[in-house]
Amino acid sequence: MPGDMSWMKSRYDELSEKSLLWEPPTLEGPNQPRCQMDGKPTIMLSANNYLNLTTHPKVVSAMQDATAFYGAGSGSVRAIAGTMDIHLEAEKKVAEFKGVEASLIYSAGYTVNVGLIPSLVAGPQDVIISDSLNHGSIIDGVRLTKASRAVYGHNDMGELEAVLKAHESSDRKLIITDGVFSMDGDIAPLDEVTALAEEYGAMVYVDDCHGEGVLGDGGAGIVDHFKLQGKVDFETGSFSKALGVQGGILAGTEMTRNHALNHSRSWLLSGSQPPGVAAAQKAAIEVLMDEPEHHARLWENTDYFRKELQGLGFDTGDSVTPIIPVMCGESSVAKAMTQELGKLGVMAGAIVFPMVARDKARIRTQMSAGLTREDLDTVLSCFETVGPKLGLI
Repeated sequence: MPGDMSWMKSRYDELSEKSLLWEPPTLEGPNQPRCQMDGKPTIMLSANNYLNLTTHPKVVSAMQDATAFYGAGSGSVRAIAGTMDIHLEAEKKVAEFKGVEASLIYSAGYTVNVGLIPSLVAGPQDVIISDSLNHGSIIDGVRLTKASRAVYGHNDMGELEAVLKAHESSDRKLIITDGVFSMDGDIAPLDEVTALAEEYGAMVYVDDCHGEGVLGDGGAGIVDHFKLQGKVDFETGSFSKALGVQGGILAGTEMTRNHALNHSRSWLLSGSQPPGVAAAQKAAIEVLMDEPEHHARLWENTDYFRKELQGLGFDTGDSVTPIIPVMCGESSVAKAMTQELGKLGVMAGAIVFPMVARDKARIRTQMSAGLTREDLDTVLSCFETVGPKLGLI
């Protein structure tokens, strides 16, 4: 007889009653600003495809050509027999772009955090100090350690310093923060974080998944944005967002790369990425370096859309990046807004409890370089139509 699985149905029913079930819509073609979703034309405002590189001809061709030459898969884990020259070429290109000695590419941004963080601390004599709004992958990585843990209020440097003082006697001190916070679109004061880290002898770890390709000169990321090269110990990122492909990034010194390669279980035990993916990763970086107009267009769209939303009377929170929330308050209002926008052909997802506080539900919009001014004006007209119905403007 199979085991008792009634608990699973009970949990499902509970989520259903609270309207917390994930019910992903279906794309019937490429994920691009004008797409086909659930059978109808849609303007996409919920993708991480900030630079619109998912369908860039150079990126797509690189994947196709590499697949034809190397095959569909790599045949092993990277550590044994799955490292191909195209993987190393992609890592060298990342290091060149980031202005660091070396990089290591993981299967995803999630696997960077859950594999690397546990390798950086030994036990309760060490402490991990984490921003209260850090991404769930960071939280999972911290939970896999035996280190002591402390949390400071979101971007509160006074509280961070107090925590550092309270743990001055710890052996290793590791401060972890997101670069761009994915729900609010604000950024970490990394210059202040690194200054405190230097004062108290702490290491700094920044997850820049939403800043890669977005912040800094030409999209080099938050470390470049603050001109902190050499002052951040562990800079992680993602190919799965602005760079339009798939995979996670660790950028830093050659020693950092060697450490992760030998101690990060999620890298050691994960299958090697398909060679077509590695080729597309390399091509995406090359496009970003050779075609700065994508980065410039992203910020033009971001500044215009945020200003126009605010002009209509919407609350966009603390956003300073292409992640622009429209604050709704109650979860029911956010979900209703997503539904109403969907009827008008706009995909803008609701973010509700438990992903955010109960009274901080919002629509999260994300800009793309591929959106035209006509697209943005169409979307703004839809927001202007829906907003009064829900009492938001």
